[in-house]
Formats: sequence, C-alpha cells, structure tokens
Amino acid sequence: MSVSVFLITPPFTQLNTPYPATAYLKGFLNTKNITSFQADLGIEVTLALFSRQGLQTLFEGIDPRQEGLPENIARIIALQDDYIHTIDDVIRFLQGQNPTLAHRICKRDFLPEAGRFAQLEDLAWAFGSMGTQDKAKHLATMYLEDLSDLIMECVDEHFGFSRYAEKLGRSANSFDELYNALQKEYTYIDHILINLLQRHMETIQPRMVAISVPFPGNLYTSLRCGQWIKQHYPDVKVAMGGGFANTELRSLSDPRVFECYDFITLDDGEAPLENLIAHVEGKLPLTELKRTFTLLDNKVTYFDNKACTDYKQGAVGTPDYSDFLLHHYISAIEVVNPMHRMWSDGRWNKLTMAHGCYWGKCTFCDISLDYIRLYEPIAASLLCDRMEEIIAQTGQNGFHFVDEAAPPALMRALALEIIRRKLTVSWWTNIRFEKSFTRDLCLLLKASGCIAVSGGLEVASDRLLELIQKGITVAQVAQVNRHFTEAGIMVHAYLMYGFPTQTEQETIDSLEMVRQMFKAGILQSAFWHLFTMTAHSPVGLNPGKFKVKKETEQTGTFANNDILHIDETGADHEAFGYGLKKSLLNYMHGLCLDDSLQHWFDFKVPKTRVPADYIMKALEEDAFSTPKPTAKVVWLGKNPAVETFVKSKKGNQWEMAALTFQDRKEKINIQVNQQQGLWLADMLQKLSVTNGKTYTLQEVKDSYDAAGLEDFELFWDNRPVNNLYKLGLLRL
Repeated sequence: MSVSVFLITPPFTQLNTPYPATAYLKGFLNTKNITSFQADLGIEVTLALFSRQGLQTLFEGIDPRQEGLPENIARIIALQDDYIHTIDDVIRFLQGQNPTLAHRICKRDFLPEAGRFAQLEDLAWAFGSMGTQDKAKHLATMYLEDLSDLIMECVDEHFGFSRYAEKLGRSANSFDELYNALQKEYTYIDHILINLLQRHMETIQPRMVAISVPFPGNLYTSLRCGQWIKQHYPDVKVAMGGGFANTELRSLSDPRVFECYDFITLDDGEAPLENLIAHVEGKLPLTELKRTFTLLDNKVTYFDNKACTDYKQGAVGTPDYSDFLLHHYISAIEVVNPMHRMWSDGRWNKLTMAHGCYWGKCTFCDISLDYIRLYEPIAASLLCDRMEEIIAQTGQNGFHFVDEAAPPALMRALALEIIRRKLTVSWWTNIRFEKSFTRDLCLLLKASGCIAVSGGLEVASDRLLELIQKGITVAQVAQVNRHFTEAGIMVHAYLMYGFPTQTEQETIDSLEMVRQMFKAGILQSAFWHLFTMTAHSPVGLNPGKFKVKKETEQTGTFANNDILHIDETGADHEAFGYGLKKSLLNYMHGLCLDDSLQHWFDFKVPKTRVPADYIMKALEEDAFSTPKPTAKVVWLGKNPAVETFVKSKKGNQWEMAALTFQDRKEKINIQVNQQQGLWLADMLQKLSVTNGKTYTLQEVKDSYDAAGLEDFELFWDNRPVNNLYKLGLLRL
C-alpha cells in the first residue's frame, strides 16, 4: 500500500474514542481524491503496553531489589504474576467484549489491588448506587492506574493515560527542555511508540506525514515521531498542526523545531494541507503555502498565500473514521464527575455544528483567533446527512458535538431534522446558558436524543460576568438550568475562580450560588478551573483594562500562550482551589448542602452576602410568559383517535369530541366542543414534526378563527389543550 498522506494522532489523548482531527482531514482529502491512512498511536501504544506480552516485558525491565522503592510499588512488583495473568481479560472487559467478567471483578478477589484502591473507601458513598458494570469499570480503571504508577516510578516519569510529558509541552516558552529530552535515549514508552510507527511506515509508504497535536500532552511524542521519520525516511515530508500549534506556536522562531518537522500549519487544516501536498508533489512553489511555517536558509519563515481561501464547512466532507481500531477503544470510569465520565466512558462520534463561536465576546477566550472568530454554521440537513454516514461507517450512534458553543437556533433545527428522519441517536454538546433555551426547546432537544449539555457559568457573579462579557446573569443560568433539568437533560457547569479583580467575597458568593443550584436540583455536574491569562484573549491583549500586569513582556522562541500575571486588587486565588473542588465533590452527590461555606476552607473566609433563597426566588421569577405570535408550533406526538358524542345535562345537549392520545408511557383523554375537537385533530396533523412546513402561533390562531371558533387564547392556553404539552405540543 502506498498513500499520499499518513495522518497521525500521537499519544495520548483519549482512550475511549478517537480524537476527531485526522478523521476531519481524511474526510476532506476524500473529496479531493487524495489517498490517506490514519492512525491513533495513543490507543495502539496503550494496547501494546497493557497486554500479557507488554507487562511481561515491563516487569522484566524492573529490578525488584533496587533501593528506595516505595512500598506501594514493591507490592505491585510482588504481584506481577497476577497482573500479567489478568491484563488481557481486563482490557477485553473495558472494550465491551467480555461483560460477564464484571461479576468477578466486583467480588474484589480477581484483580490485584495496590495504592489506588485505597481511594475506594473514601468514595464508597459515591459509588454505592452503581450497577455491576459501572462498578467493575471503576475497579478495572483503578487497576490500570496502579500499573500507571509503577510505570511512572520505575520506567518513565512522563507517563499518563490521557497525556504524555505534558509538563514538557505546557507553557514551553523555550524549546531547550524539550530539545534536551529529544537528545536522550528512548524511554520505555518511546520504544513502543517507534516500533508501531516503524511498522506503519513500512506498510503505508506515505509521501507525506501529517501529525495532529491537539494538546501539550501530545507534543513530545509528536516530536519523537517526526524526529524518527526524518532520520529514517528523509524523503518523506513531516507536517505538524492542530490545537497546540494554533494557540501556542503563532510566534515560533526556534529553528531546532524543524529537526523534527518540515512544516507547521496554523488554524483550519484543509487548505494548508492541500497546498502542502501540492508542494510536496512539485505542483506548487513554497511561496504559495497557506498559514505555514518552514525553515528557509536556517531561519523560521512564515508563508501565507492570501489568494488561497479556506473551504466553507459544507464543502469539507464528512469525517471519515476508517482505519481506526474502533472496537479496541477502552471505556474507563476514573472519577465521579458525571460529565467527565462521559468524556472517558463510551464511544462518541465527534462532529461540529458550527465553525467558530456565534457569541465571540468572552474576555478570557482566544476570540482573536480564526477558529473562534470566524463563525459559520452548517445546515441541519447536511449535519444529519453526515450523522447517518458516520453511523453507517462506525456502527455507533452516540455523538459529541465539539462546538465552542452550539447555537440554539441550529440545535432546534437539528433536533427537528433528527426527529423527522427517525434517527435513534444520543448526543451532547457545549452551550451558552442563554434565555433562548426555553422549557419547550429543551423538551424538543430531549426528544431528539440530547442527553447532556455543558456551559460556562464561570464566576457565578453578575459583576464579573459583565466584565467577562458573558452576556448572561446568574439568575438566567438558574432558569435555563431548570428547563434542561426538568426536560431530563443533564447540566454540567464550567466554573472559574481567579478572574482579574475577583475578591475573596466574590469567590465565596460564587460558591454560594453554586451550592444553591445544587440544592435546588438544577445542576448535576460542575468543575472549577483557575483562570489563566492567554496571549490571544482580550485580557491578554489589554491587561491594563482589567487591572492586571504581565509578569514578563518577553516573547519566547517556542510556545507562547499562557501568560503569568499579577492581580494586585484580587484575592489569593490559588488558596481557594482545594476547598472549592472539595465542596463540589460533595455537592454533586447531595452531601453537605446545608453546611457553612467555612467548612471547606482551613483559613478564615468571609460570610456570603448572597441571600439564602436567591436561586429559588430567581426560579419563581421564571414564570410562564406569553409566546410571541411568530413562535413556531410543533407537535411531536401521534395523531389522536377521535370520537364524537352528545353530552346531556338537565335537558340540555352538547355535541362533543373525545380525543385519545397515546405515547410510550401513558394514555391521555381530553374532551372539548365537537367543532373545536375536530379542528384540533386536523391542526395537530398539520403541526406534526413529520411535515416539512412549520406553522407560527399566529397561523394557528388564524386557522382557528377561520373555522368560526371563538376565544382562541381561552381554548389554547388552558385545559384541556395544556395537557398536550407533556405529550409533545411545543412552542419554539
């Protein structure tokens, strides 16, 4: 086999599902009839390492008599036969191939147990209600984490399941430390990686290798791959791109980087990669490359052919997941955070509803960069076409839409299209908590298969939310969260502490807002992040406006994104980190919701100034509002059975209609005036989601009036029509 491009995701990103960058590029290359092959070397290295042969080799290389071994590591070495005997069965179980093993794992006498299992006693309350499969997954994950501790202690200090040598890649203003690491002998993991890479190169024989580096934890291994290819296949060109380059390498000037790569591209990869392939094939001069760094006369030079435009999202093709070892990915349950579990458990097809962010104003975000700044949505029909193609290819119907923030209008259109096509899918995405997410829209999203959303509540302080230009208030977030929660959609909130000028009082008040949301049952999952100033955000570009100072103005020769800063007016932010996270762990499991906030900190903190009923009052204010005449009316339910009859009372008679509605859970009967009933049955057929045309509330009213019926609002907004909302009568 010989292909034009070998697309690589280097170790380690996720073990449960492929990172989508190369699948996107392969789908694009298909539209250009350019041959390609892709590999996720992260899962391949993991499977080679965590196998009977892999562990035998690992343990053979460790001297059990060496001095200074921690007691926990000595225990793992002593139990090596048990690890070698069980590893293949455990991996098959986590791949979903051997589910009955769960019963033996849960007995706690099958797996060897070392230090990680000590955590189980502390977390027994969290996992007590888990089913057998989930509990076994968690125990098996602890077992792998024990082996990970062994690897880090004895053979490779940089090892980590979802990251590798991340410390070397994060905020590496200078290339020195990475360069020195690359001059050393291969680590244990390096040997496994390079052996796999060598086999691929011999089989594929590519003319060019394109390495995607989404995170700092993929950087070192990408450099090792490029270094080896350039040494052993000097005629094969190596290009690097991805999220790390897009944010960190925009001011790259160190020529030593090009001992491992020939080219580094920025932002959307389709057009730059197409031009690179043409250049490698001798069809395009160097000067016509797009958004590409290369070495020219031993100097890092940037080429950006402005005449070459980027592709519209409708023209980049459907992500192609072929070549991946789709049935070999591992589902793990590491932590009790429900949203983080979704990241690590189960296979998710990745798609994007819209390129960029439709809001694009948050002052902590890299809104000056094209991947956020340039907003371009994809038509719902095209999205569904791509979903159907991917389901047919992968056999998986779970989708994670990886948008910066999915647009509510497009989410509505996508949900309607999914329901019309009768697709059975489960999906989740990232949103902004804006008021567009009404009760009815959330019910529609749930009906289409939406199971969870995540969004930025950030600092949970109205003053700071305004400074961030988030465009939301805490009360609004609470109201939106209730709509999602009552629809049965899980809500995860990204929380931030340490934003410029944030005081101790505001940090504690933010925690109180979060506590009240958990107590009200409108938030199921959350995570605190410490604010980081980045070079391409409004805060980083204009720190004085936010009353902070950069610690250094010097730009490094390698990576430049995270900026150390001084916040002279704010609190000692890092001191709050442990207490904030500990409180959240308890709140997520319904514990300590009435404890004083002081309980979480080992230093004196101010009392909250937020009224104890702030969130409940905000929810009371979210009363029913009259929909606009332009609101779309949609019926998700089935057509009712209609019977007409005459009702008599005290000598008077009325012609009535009985409408019987059936859904998967219950049957509902309503009785109305016969003319109204016949009109309603006919109108519901027209409003059905299966129809191409959608009707506005004004058009529904006009139809009612044209039928000679009276008091539309009295009929439509009261019983018995109100009973139909639980069956799928929605105003959007």
